[in-house]
Amino acid sequence: MARDTTNETPLESRAQLLEALEGGCKPKSDWRIGTEHEKFGFYKFDCSPVPYEGTRGIRALLEGMQAKTGWEPIIDAGNIIGLVANDGMGAISLEPGGQFELSGAPLKTVHETCRESNTHLAQLREVAEPMGMGFLGLGGSPKWTFEDTPQMPKSRYDIMRAYMPKVGTQGLDMMHRTCTIQVNLDFSSEEDMRTKMQVSTKLQPVASALFANSPFSNGKPNGLLSWRSDIWRDTDNQRSGLHEFILQDDFSFERYVDWALDVPMYFIMRDGEYRDCTHITFRDFMNGGIEGEVANEGDWTNHISTLFPDVRLKKFIEMRGADGGPWRRICALPALWVGLIYDEQALADAKTLTDELSYEDVRTMRDAVPRDGLLAPAGKRTVHELAKDMLNISHKGLTARACFNNQQVDENHFLAPLDEVVALGETQAERLLKQFQSNWDGDIDHIFEEYAY
Repeated sequence: MARDTTNETPLESRAQLLEALEGGCKPKSDWRIGTEHEKFGFYKFDCSPVPYEGTRGIRALLEGMQAKTGWEPIIDAGNIIGLVANDGMGAISLEPGGQFELSGAPLKTVHETCRESNTHLAQLREVAEPMGMGFLGLGGSPKWTFEDTPQMPKSRYDIMRAYMPKVGTQGLDMMHRTCTIQVNLDFSSEEDMRTKMQVSTKLQPVASALFANSPFSNGKPNGLLSWRSDIWRDTDNQRSGLHEFILQDDFSFERYVDWALDVPMYFIMRDGEYRDCTHITFRDFMNGGIEGEVANEGDWTNHISTLFPDVRLKKFIEMRGADGGPWRRICALPALWVGLIYDEQALADAKTLTDELSYEDVRTMRDAVPRDGLLAPAGKRTVHELAKDMLNISHKGLTARACFNNQQVDENHFLAPLDEVVALGETQAERLLKQFQSNWDGDIDHIFEEYAY
């Protein structure tokens, strides 16, 4: 989740909220790629989760990473809860159950973002191995119950833990037992933003199928291919999931702002402390809903970072549909979306591909993908058929970008894990299930041995 910010500039008009989004418009030459990924930490000797405290806990791990990277600590109520690069370009943060997240710098190519992830994982192994820790890339915690899972001492999470059971049935699992890979991408204008938001919203369930990688919970198969995607179907439906207004012809910065204004808040920060604001909307707050406090730009930035639609709009666009996975998939996720929406012809082709999908088609697809994966319906087709075309367009977009590494290889090779899924018609989750039922002999601990970074 996003690192909370402070900006005490008072919010005096709705126009300032629009400006906060419109300020993301930038020329194509300035477009960047920001990749985030989360992973589960565990102790190698017994595959148990890593608590915060202790000489071999998350706190000690963060302190070790601080010494290794030289990054500045992020402190909450006296506890180190993350690190930020000295130039502000990149951060390490903790999810509520101790999931370890890298929020990468805005980079020009997928080659660069892949090197960044590789460097981070190498540093993490160097610090973690003497502590007996390993890290696992999956979409959902495969073994630990909610009660088994440690809770990180991050103040905002205490507010969310109390609020989530009031607005959905799976919010606590979302917070503590899921991991994702996410990419943040730019836009040039409101029209460009609209096209990218609508195309990527319609294709997000296809990405969820391609990256499906959470078929286990509580040590056994859970009947799903992407448990994580299913969890998001009932987390907090006012602020998360699929929203029809995003797909309408008049979607705009203004419409997104109006939606965000009427979603209940989580908190505000004052004097370094979090205050529970789950009882009011941001519109209420701006109209004087919190006695003695004036809404400021930092409050708005934090608020829109606590909205969880399938595709999130800030000063960039966040693709939120993918399960966590192995290293190659950390690189595949940005490659997929960069190929689709950073080349004009590819974006036009992706729009044509999705024009025939209605809101009802996307809703049906989104509801079916967690269980059925590539076999889920996609309008008159299947997700598998749509995924083939989606990948072909992405390949063409990456070819047109012509971004080469030192070996004169372009970004297309990063799509190899997804090409394999489509060619075989089998998700990573289905492969894991086969292993569980055969050579693992029903013992989930094997996943920690075979799929750790």
